Amino acid sequence: MLAILRASIEHLEAITDIYNQAVLTTTATFDTEPISLDEQKIWFAEHNEKFPIFVALKHGKVVGWASLSRWSGRCAYSDTAEISIYIKEGFRGKGIGTKLLKRVLDEGKKGGIHTVLARIAEGSDASIRLHQNAGFEYVGVMKEVGKKFGKLLDVHLLQLILK
Repeated sequence: MLAILRASIEHLEAITDIYNQAVLTTTATFDTEPISLDEQKIWFAEHNEKFPIFVALKHGKVVGWASLSRWSGRCAYSDTAEISIYIKEGFRGKGIGTKLLKRVLDEGKKGGIHTVLARIAEGSDASIRLHQNAGFEYVGVMKEVGKKFGKLLDVHLLQLILK
């Protein structure tokens, strides 16, 4: 059975492991070096009721997570968030991302988020479909803005206005 829960500090090591696996093997993040647990603690502390983090637990183990983070520190963007979703290898394509996405968006809306943005690297067609199925609209593409694994990559920008 799958449970979707608000993340606690006890989940942070598993969240970090999943993220670092993506850092090393995918273009889902443009980080190129693994993140330390101390760095992740700072990231975790930047989240709250308005900018939540959720985990997906299967048999008590974290198999995925999703967060809403501040889009910008400028005041005018205070109700805009960027979404992140990471699923552990071996658990992708099983509907976990869809459940995490719905929950984090519902909670963000309750917290006062108006607009959610997603930046998705080229080649991540499943992630684009996931977001579009949740109502995100395609805004455009930023050409060759990141370089990973020796390749310049485009980033697709999608947006959802929570109503």
